Amino acid sequence: MAKQLLADMALLLVTFIWGTTFVFVQRALTGIGPLYFITLRFALAFIFLALAAGRQWLNLDRFTLRHGCLVGLILCGGYIFQTLGLKFTSAATAGFITGLSVILVPLLNAVFYRVLPGPLTLTGALIATAGLALLTLNPGLNFNPGDFLVFLGALCFAGQILMVERYARLHNTWLFTSIQLFTVAMVAFLLALPSEKLPNSFTPAVWQAFILTSLPATSLAYIIQNKVQQFTTAIHTAIIFTMEPVFAALAAYLWGQETLTGRQVAGCLFILLGMFLAEIKDHKSQQLNTT
Repeated sequence: MAKQLLADMALLLVTFIWGTTFVFVQRALTGIGPLYFITLRFALAFIFLALAAGRQWLNLDRFTLRHGCLVGLILCGGYIFQTLGLKFTSAATAGFITGLSVILVPLLNAVFYRVLPGPLTLTGALIATAGLALLTLNPGLNFNPGDFLVFLGALCFAGQILMVERYARLHNTWLFTSIQLFTVAMVAFLLALPSEKLPNSFTPAVWQAFILTSLPATSLAYIIQNKVQQFTTAIHTAIIFTMEPVFAALAAYLWGQETLTGRQVAGCLFILLGMFLAEIKDHKSQQLNTT
């Protein structure tokens, strides 16, 4: 019980860090391409963890390398889609759509592990979809292309949560997490080479976002997730991550000078309601199954 409580608190800290970085990333993208930003962010985070791992690298095996690269590829997709989407949509909207990944966790679980979601999960998914429409649809019923890109990122983040649940307990946490971050940096770099130009100098906004996202929001956040998710489940992790869009909206309001209309607020509430309906029931079912 104590380990579960500590794990919950640690994941809540991770959620707070992620939720408050949207507005800083959005500002940084005015001075650097999204792919190079991801490359530098994850490269620094990898260097930090690699140094912290020290002699543990002597224990690296091909299974850790293989599984770390697989999870890293999925994670890279999440960040590429999310960062590209932030160029076309608001930080608050991106935060809420990314939070929809908690609905996608049980749905992907059904597809890959053939565990069907219950009635409340399906109801929650429909409610969250309605909220997403209220939040992102323009008056002419046209989706912002950035919203769709962020949603693709949410799919990848949901897959990453499931993969961490499956593989994290099998490997050394420091090595498994480091390989993930290295994979993200390398893939983003290879994609950036033919499509973006690295600026000659960085603006203060880029430096601020680079430092904030590399260490607290990447190296620290992912070492925590990969460690503590060994003591909980993907669905329970997803429940805690529902707080990310709340933190993102607060950050956008306080630091990004963004506003939310009544329609957007209603959409946010629908999404949160859908998330909790879909997840709480599954969490209770898992508790019953373990007794």
